[in-house]
Amino acid sequence: MPELTFRDANFSDVDALVGLIESAYRGDASRAGWTTEADLLAGQRTDPEGVREVITAPGSRLLVAEAETHPGAERPGEIVACCQLQKREAYVYFGMFSVSPQLQGAGVGKAVMAEAERIAREWGAEEIRMTVIRQREDLIAFYERRGFGRTGRFEPFPYGDERFGRPLRDDLEFAELAKPL
Repeated sequence: MPELTFRDANFSDVDALVGLIESAYRGDASRAGWTTEADLLAGQRTDPEGVREVITAPGSRLLVAEAETHPGAERPGEIVACCQLQKREAYVYFGMFSVSPQLQGAGVGKAVMAEAERIAREWGAEEIRMTVIRQREDLIAFYERRGFGRTGRFEPFPYGDERFGRPLRDDLEFAELAKPL
């Protein structure tokens, strides 16, 4: 695993973050990793406006992980992973979690999750929660191995809002997962 440096995202990171998030989840580039949603959704996963909204939202941080060098690096200090953390009452929402497909399985995601949980505890949260497309059983199993559990709550997929992609199925929904801190 490459040596990682963590920091908050800023507006100069927006294009790199959109590229990272898209490469982790959509299109042919995402098939290099195991987090692809390309068989469930076409189109975009996010856009510059969505990333800027996370950066500026009250109680929100967009955490980035940079690596000086790693296999496939295009430049030193490249952003290789990110996640959104947002304070909500007694828990922190964990979202927009993305790891470069070339580094998936190398421990980067686990390191980002550990840093996110550290920050959530620092904020005084009792729990960290996320939503995952219910049909992504492999991804849910990954989170379960890291201490998350299914809450039994579901949210509808935003059909008709192409900012989140074009569904290739008509049965998509989000499952909520939670982990006590």
